[in-house]
Amino acid sequence: MGYVAVKGGTLAIEESLKRLKYERLKKGAVVDCQRIESGMRCLIDQVMSESSLYNETLAALAIKQAEGSPEEAVFLMRAYRSTLPRNHYSRVVEPEDMMVERRISASFKDIPGGQILGAANDYTHRLLDFNLSEESDEEAINWVGDYVLEGGEVNDRTDLANLPKVLDYLRENGLMSVCDNDNREPDDVTKESLQFPASRSERLQILTRGQTGAVTSLGYVALRSFGALHPTVGELRMGNLPLYVDNPFDEQNEKDDGYYIGEIKVTEVETLFPEDIQNINGEKEIEFKLGYGLCYGQNETKAIAMSILDRCLEAGESEHAINDEEFVLLHIDSVESSGFISHLKLPHYVTFQSKLDSVRQSKKDLPQTKGNNEELQS
Repeated sequence: MGYVAVKGGTLAIEESLKRLKYERLKKGAVVDCQRIESGMRCLIDQVMSESSLYNETLAALAIKQAEGSPEEAVFLMRAYRSTLPRNHYSRVVEPEDMMVERRISASFKDIPGGQILGAANDYTHRLLDFNLSEESDEEAINWVGDYVLEGGEVNDRTDLANLPKVLDYLRENGLMSVCDNDNREPDDVTKESLQFPASRSERLQILTRGQTGAVTSLGYVALRSFGALHPTVGELRMGNLPLYVDNPFDEQNEKDDGYYIGEIKVTEVETLFPEDIQNINGEKEIEFKLGYGLCYGQNETKAIAMSILDRCLEAGESEHAINDEEFVLLHIDSVESSGFISHLKLPHYVTFQSKLDSVRQSKKDLPQTKGNNEELQS
C-alpha cells in the first residue's frame, strides 16, 4: 500500500514526537533496559518470537522504545532485522538435543526421565503478591544465592540433554505413523513471498511468527466452535538448543567440524489428535495424528495453539475457515494486522471527499418534496 506525501504538517509532526517523548518521561523515571530484560521474560520471549529475531537485549530496547506495546516492539525488531546481513546458516537443529528445563506430558503419567515441572505459572494461586511492590535488588540477590546453594530438585541421574521423545513410544508400537524425512530444504517466507498452497515449512514459519493472541484465539476457535477438536499434549518441553554453523574454511563440512555459536531457548509441543482411518482391509480404526508447535522462549500457550492450527491446516478440506490456510496465515501476523488497521488513522481526504460527493449527489437525486413522494408512491 503506497501513500503520496502531502505538503505541510512538518512542525505538527515534530511537536507530536516531542509529546510522545514527554509522555514516556513525564513521571521522572527512566526504565532501564537491563531491568526489562531481567524482569519481563515472557514479554521478551513474545517479541522475539513474533519478530523472528533472537536477541534479548534488542527486544528489551524495542519494548522500552515502544513503551511496552508488543506490536510496536515487534515492528521495530522486524525493521532492524531487515537490515542485517545473512553471513551463515545454522545446521539443522534437533529438538532431541535440547538441554531441558521443563518437560511435561498430559498423555502419560510415567515417562522416561520423568515429568520435569520447571518454571511455570500453572501451579500458582493467581493472587496479587503485594510484597513485590517493596522488593529490592538486595533481596533478589540474596534469594537467588540461597536458591543456587540448595542445588535444585532434579535427579542427578537424569540426563537433561538426552531425554527421549515421548511420542517415540507410540511410533515404536505402531500407534501413529512415522514422520517422513525427505531432507528437503525448508522454504523461507522472509526471503520469498508466500504462495498458496503453502508448504508445511512455510505454514510453521508463519505460525511461529504469528501474533500470540491471534494464534491463541484461532486455536481456541478450533477447540470450541469450528472443528470441536480435543487433542492431548503428548509432550511439551522447554529448554536450550545448541546452534552450529558449518566450517567456512572446509567444503567437506564434516559433522565434527562445525562451529558452536551459542544456544537459543525454545518451547516445543507435540499434540496428539485421534482420527478414524481405514486399514488395508477396509476396516475402520483409530490412529493418532500429530500437531507440532515451536517458538522462541517460553510461550507454552502459543506453542500449543500453534500445534492445533498446524494439524487443522495439514488436514485441510473442511467447511470450517480454521482449516483454510489463506484465512489463517494471512490474518495472524501482528505487523500486517496492526499496520493495516492503524493505517486508517492516516489521511484519507481524497477518497473520503469522493465518497462524500457521491452521497451528496445521491441525496440530490432523491425526491425533495412530500408531494413528489406521494406521486411516486401512487
